[in-house]
Amino acid sequence: MRKNIVAGNWKMNNDLSQTEVLITELLKQEQTSNAEVMIAPTSVNLFQAFNSTKNSNIEVVAQNMHFADNGAYTGEISASMLKSVGVKTVILGHSERRAYFNETDELLAKKVDAALKNDMRVIFCFGEELADRKAGNEEKIVGDQIKNALFHLEASAFKNIVLAYEPVWAIGTGETASPEQAQDMHQFIRETLNSKYGEQISQDMTILYGGSVKPANAKEIFSKPDVDGGLIGGAALKAEDFYAIINAF
Repeated sequence: MRKNIVAGNWKMNNDLSQTEVLITELLKQEQTSNAEVMIAPTSVNLFQAFNSTKNSNIEVVAQNMHFADNGAYTGEISASMLKSVGVKTVILGHSERRAYFNETDELLAKKVDAALKNDMRVIFCFGEELADRKAGNEEKIVGDQIKNALFHLEASAFKNIVLAYEPVWAIGTGETASPEQAQDMHQFIRETLNSKYGEQISQDMTILYGGSVKPANAKEIFSKPDVDGGLIGGAALKAEDFYAIINAF
C-alpha cells in the first residue's frame, strides 16, 4: 500500500539553535492530511532533533551514511550510529551527493545494502541533468540509476525503500518541470520496477517528487496519480510553507 510522504531535506542549513527554533515552529503547525512527515537536519543535530520530536508525528531522518559498519573512515557516519540516536531512515543518492561528492551507482548500491542490513528505511534519490533532458536521454539515465543501485535486491527489500525522483535540470537552473512531466517520469519509474519485480511492487512503491515543490504548486503536483509526495528543499526551512505542502494532499 503506497504511503503519502513529505520529507524536508534541510541540507547544510541550521545550527543547533536554529534547528530548535524551526522544530518548535513545526510542532505548532496543524496537519490536515494523512501524509507521513519527515525532516532531515544536519547530522550533528540529529539527536537533539529526535528528542524534540519524539512525541510528535514528525520522523527525523539522515541525509547520508557510509556503507561500512565502522573503521578508518574519518568524518563518516554508519547506520548503527544513526540508529543509536533514534534515526531509522536515511536519504541516499541525492543529486548533490552525486554531483559534488562523486557518488556512483556502485557506491550507492553498497550504501543501500548497508542500510537494509541494519533494518533502516531508504529514501533513494535519482534523476537526470539538463543535458540529459535536452538530449532526450532522461529515461535511460533514470532507468540505469535505478537498475544499477537497486536491481540486485530481493523483492522483499522494497518494503523498506522509498524512491525520490529529482529532475536536476529543473532545480536552480531557471528551467521548470511541469506536473505532467513529473507524472510521465513517475509512471516510467513504475514501469521500470514492474519489468523486474512485477506489478505488486511497482504499484505499492511510494515515489516522491524532488523538483522544487512549493505551496503554490504542491496541490497540482500531488494530484498526479503516480506522485506520492515530495522531497522538499528550501520550502522545508519555513514551517508554514512546509506544512502548506504537507496539507496539499
